[in-house]
Amino acid sequence: MDGEQRREAIIHLLKGQEKPISGTYLAQTYKVSRQVIVQDIALLRAAGYDLLATARGYILNEETETMYKRVILVKHTEVETEEELNTIIDNGGRARNVIIMHPIYGELVGDLMLKTRREIKEFVKKLQETQANQLLKLTDGTHMHTIEASSNEELDIIEEELREKGFLIMDSSL
Repeated sequence: MDGEQRREAIIHLLKGQEKPISGTYLAQTYKVSRQVIVQDIALLRAAGYDLLATARGYILNEETETMYKRVILVKHTEVETEEELNTIIDNGGRARNVIIMHPIYGELVGDLMLKTRREIKEFVKKLQETQANQLLKLTDGTHMHTIEASSNEELDIIEEELREKGFLIMDSSL
């Protein structure tokens, strides 16, 4: 199988998957190194596929054209992460990513693609198990999320809930 065939097979495998597929699994399946998979993903993104690299693996975002998106600016402590994320998904949204503005590196983005409480629990558990620092730690709790929902009304509700809880620090309409 050449590279082009492998990339087509990767897209075929990712289509319709609700859960991310790890790079290790892809490497084993196609009998190549993990680095070759990373390069394949980069080439597929360059070809226009909305592929996300999450902590759990790769996912093809097939809903991207039908979802409404909004970037919100929030601030909270590490302990409040689960509550903030649950507020987003409990009101019909999903947390696509986390973004910080680093004074040296500029914009840093971490793909999340969290849309259920179970996924959020797994994410928080992994943070605790690995003792990894959250990106918000680099910016004193201030960060952004791209949130997605099926309507602008749902996005408004999410913002209002985050505002009421004291997480939202800037209105998206400004």
